[in-house]
Amino acid sequence: MPETASKAITPAVETGSSANRVRFENVGMRYGVGREVLRNISFQLDPGSFHFLTGPSGAGKTSLLKLLYLAHRPSRGVIEIFGQDVAQLPRKRLPALRRRIGVVFQDFRLLNHLTALENVALPLRLAGGKSSQITGHVRELLSWVGLDDRMDATPPTLSGGEQQRVAIARAVIARPDILIADEPTGNVDPHMSRRLLHLFAELNKLGTTIVLATHDLSLLERFSANLLRLENGELVGNSASSDPVARGLVGDASVPAAPSGSSSAPAAAHAGPPADASDVQPSGRQQAD
Repeated sequence: MPETASKAITPAVETGSSANRVRFENVGMRYGVGREVLRNISFQLDPGSFHFLTGPSGAGKTSLLKLLYLAHRPSRGVIEIFGQDVAQLPRKRLPALRRRIGVVFQDFRLLNHLTALENVALPLRLAGGKSSQITGHVRELLSWVGLDDRMDATPPTLSGGEQQRVAIARAVIARPDILIADEPTGNVDPHMSRRLLHLFAELNKLGTTIVLATHDLSLLERFSANLLRLENGELVGNSASSDPVARGLVGDASVPAAPSGSSSAPAAAHAGPPADASDVQPSGRQQAD
């Protein structure tokens, strides 16, 4: 495997730190006309910070992530992302914001007719990158996550853990300004879990703000990071850590340290929510949190 993960991640476009801040103020969210599944949510994510999002099943974690990756609008309150109040933003301006957000979905959302390599390359191709540059970056990153011999396989032939690693590689390949990950280590063994956390830490060191939802208490115990905790749709814990998650990961002998690198491939959109996802207001059951 390559020694570094970071040099396989393409450089992001530099933006002002204040413009990259995420702010929620008294946010509420409901599906259709049902009760609010999130109530009075207020917090701030500073640029380049790393946060674990935790809480029991049904607490509202997935709903909060939907707000963060702009798949749903709040029913009330203010959500400010990249200096924009997304609740008031015209629909036609949302795709440009989504292109700066990488998402690791719990159900992967890979395109079954594309190979693993093609799925990961898609964000860079949509941004107009050169094939010669794209292929090298994608192959290196897939190799780093242990998929050297599965690059030409399609998602239906991959195991759950392999699909998860493809989804993670797709989300991080373009070095997004914000990365949202919903249970990204849920289908992999402990060694690969630590390795993937190291990849996230490398991305975080390069300036990406990361929110990682997890039920895995061992991650919370092993690595220091900011912690957001939800219970019954309310934020009951918002603790800051002075010891970034990257320090704990780099010090882990089972995960090779990866010095920062750079490449000439362009920043790009992630293969995330559909262009009109934020205006879909489902009236049926919400996805389990």
